[in-house]
Amino acid sequence: MSAPISPARVKICGLSTPATLDVALKAGADWIGLVHFLRSPRHVDFAQASRLSVQARGRAHRVILLVDPDDTLVRAAVEAVDPDLIQLHGRESPERVAAIRALAGRPVMKAIGVATRADLAPIAAYAGVADRILLDAKPAPDAALPGGNGHRFDWTILEGADLPDGTMLSGGLDAGNVRDALARTGLGAVDVSSGVESAPGQKDPDKIAAFLAAARSAS
Repeated sequence: MSAPISPARVKICGLSTPATLDVALKAGADWIGLVHFLRSPRHVDFAQASRLSVQARGRAHRVILLVDPDDTLVRAAVEAVDPDLIQLHGRESPERVAAIRALAGRPVMKAIGVATRADLAPIAAYAGVADRILLDAKPAPDAALPGGNGHRFDWTILEGADLPDGTMLSGGLDAGNVRDALARTGLGAVDVSSGVESAPGQKDPDKIAAFLAAARSAS
């Protein structure tokens, strides 16, 4: 007898209000993401992140997203948010990822921007120091944000690639394409932010629910 297929796991990132967080939790999100990055329209300060983290505790894995943080910021994030996972979405080297993981004492996920097959080359080095890899669309050189730009990359780039267990897919996902994304990449976890918004930084409850339903039905 073949093993049952596990349902796709879903991260809703960039949550910033108790109401939309509650929608994500009730819809069954596996991870909820809190962005601490001033240039992002989804930025939450540590006071708000702390309140949202308490709301989600025990209901979903809590992720704090940081971009090229120094040691002081890492310590402050851990103290304020008590995250289950730290997402690094900057230009952190494998050595820096390892150092942040050791300093924080928490699992770490490293985001890697993808535009061409060559962009997959660093995965092996990061997989040795990070607990999870996230593949996102590579931002344009002049982009203000390292992610959350609503763009997808060519998923055929991943065909035949040796990806670590638990690799997560992001970039331009929404309720209309997540089933196809899961089927074509063979990955079992997805991360969405702008694809469940009515405007940058404004999460849409209906879109959150629709995305989670679509992702679950892909199995």
